[in-house]
Amino acid sequence: MTKPSLPELLHAAVTAVGGVERPGQVTMAEAVAAAVDDGSHLLVQAGTGTGKSLGYLVPALAHGERVVIATATLALQRQLVERDLPRTVDALHPLLRRRPEFAMLKGRSNYLCLHRLHEGVPQEEEDGLFDPFEAAAPTSKLGQDLLRMRDWADETETGDRDDLTPGVSDRAWGQISVSSRECLGASKCAYGAECFAEMARERAKLSDVVVTNHALLAIDAIEGAPVLPSHEVLIIDEAHELVSRVTGAATGELTPGQVNRAVRRAAKLVNEKAADALQTASETFERLMELALPGRLEEIPEDLGYALLALRDASRNVISALGSTRDKSVQDEDAVRKQALAAVENIHGVAERITQGSEYDVVWYERHDRFGASLRVAPLTVSGLLREKLFTERSVVLTSATLKLGGDFNGVGASLGLSPEGIAGEDVPQWKGLDVGSPFDYPKQGILYVARHLATPGREGSRGDMMDELSELVEAAGGRTLGLFSSMRAAQAAAEELRGRLDNRILLQGEETLGELIKAFAADPETCLFGTLSLWQGVDVPGPNCQLVVMDRIPFPRPDDPLMSARQKAVEEAGGNGFMAVAATHAALLMAQGAGRLVRATGDRGVVAVLDPRLANARYGSYLRASLPDFWYTTDRNQVRRSLSAIDAAAKAGT
Repeated sequence: MTKPSLPELLHAAVTAVGGVERPGQVTMAEAVAAAVDDGSHLLVQAGTGTGKSLGYLVPALAHGERVVIATATLALQRQLVERDLPRTVDALHPLLRRRPEFAMLKGRSNYLCLHRLHEGVPQEEEDGLFDPFEAAAPTSKLGQDLLRMRDWADETETGDRDDLTPGVSDRAWGQISVSSRECLGASKCAYGAECFAEMARERAKLSDVVVTNHALLAIDAIEGAPVLPSHEVLIIDEAHELVSRVTGAATGELTPGQVNRAVRRAAKLVNEKAADALQTASETFERLMELALPGRLEEIPEDLGYALLALRDASRNVISALGSTRDKSVQDEDAVRKQALAAVENIHGVAERITQGSEYDVVWYERHDRFGASLRVAPLTVSGLLREKLFTERSVVLTSATLKLGGDFNGVGASLGLSPEGIAGEDVPQWKGLDVGSPFDYPKQGILYVARHLATPGREGSRGDMMDELSELVEAAGGRTLGLFSSMRAAQAAAEELRGRLDNRILLQGEETLGELIKAFAADPETCLFGTLSLWQGVDVPGPNCQLVVMDRIPFPRPDDPLMSARQKAVEEAGGNGFMAVAATHAALLMAQGAGRLVRATGDRGVVAVLDPRLANARYGSYLRASLPDFWYTTDRNQVRRSLSAIDAAAKAGT
């Protein structure tokens, strides 16, 4: 029997999921197959509606080697495991004469821990463990969630938090889960043979396709101890998110509360001298943090340096002492010891990292209204880490609807540790960029309107002219508006103002869960939804109920953002353009994602309105506009109002 061709396989898969073959999808599948076959790397921009999941799944399954697929969002992981993979495997089975196995794998804390569930949670102030199910009032939300989780534990096959519906708070989930550091290990745990996390790992080892998330991929790269099974092909979907997720995984934090918890957990398990030294170091650190002002620490102040050295040395002594001291009154000593060890090791690791003072790290104070001050440390860049850990010994395909910024892939490529496209050399991963376009006719389906006549937004202060403009646009559109704001304060101010001016219902992020807000927005054409960062990327409302997407300003990083400003400065010191490499790239990515909320289907029509004249007037405006879908462009305010009114009338008429 002859080997089936890629077009045959793709046609079978597309038919199975009830889709339509797109030219871009075919081009993508052929490019992925070529990259996988010759072990090279590929960056693919595939616009909304291309069908990019099948564009990489089909060639990966046809290749026959193990593939890991990493995504940023839960929604896409679920779509792959519950819909795309089962249907594609079934469709390809008669042609491939084999049935590839697939599995989902996440970090350990995403799975229910049977030891925690049955034996209780190590207590902080007293000996032993306590039963959270008895401690929580059955009438409280926490108590109800705990009882529901106990019932769920008897019926779940996966123990995966995301299979628990409705979901529960982080606090409730924390009562029945452990981090990898807190885990006793399958061989030492009474429930090791039934462990959900271990079962997920075993399934992954036996599977041809492993679906995971960016966070676990980052941990796999950073920790050095492999969590993922060995694989020949790595596909990173939603790849525009990868750098921020890896940065997050590589960021360390110290807070007074965290240090105090570690002290309490360790106190009963070590000798008095070791416990007292950690307590003293903790108190010194807490006093300093009370005075901490937000901002970057280019040099560690002397008093903070001494406090961190004391924390580092005291925690190191506690770690040594934890290995030898035994307290007969402590129940389930292994679990209590493991949790204490995890907490103290984290403090030791972060304190040591900051005191070592690597030039590749950025250190800063942050202050939160609810949680107080924290000390944070993050890598100046993760590009070297990604180049070394991702692009060796396997073929890597990165895909997203937004990878091409300002007209090429080099900006995103540089953030991933890649040299400009086409540059060859020793230790330089070879890669190719491909834009397979979109099935949408952007110039006919959408308008990009820049409110050129408005005043340039300042850092603070009200924007009366912007509020007038926003109100008139929403009125012309008859509602149907997704408002994307650069800060929560701006979103709240706009919602308050427009609720006073218009009869339309204005939903505001934070007043209800995101899922409920999006559902309400999608259900009523006269409703508007205003919010900040997660809305720029997380809203999928095809059809006439989202016909106006408004951005209040270009979403540059805040000038006082310690990490972004440090990265900008580093580029400038190396002779580059820090503003374009960091701030403009950040803004371009967000704007491309935000503008992508408008056209989600072939029949969609509408306007993306940017209420920031800099997009039309500033030198960098053309770079940002080149990163957006190719909408028809105008700065004519009267024209855009007429267009919105016509689109609204057509939607009401159902045409």
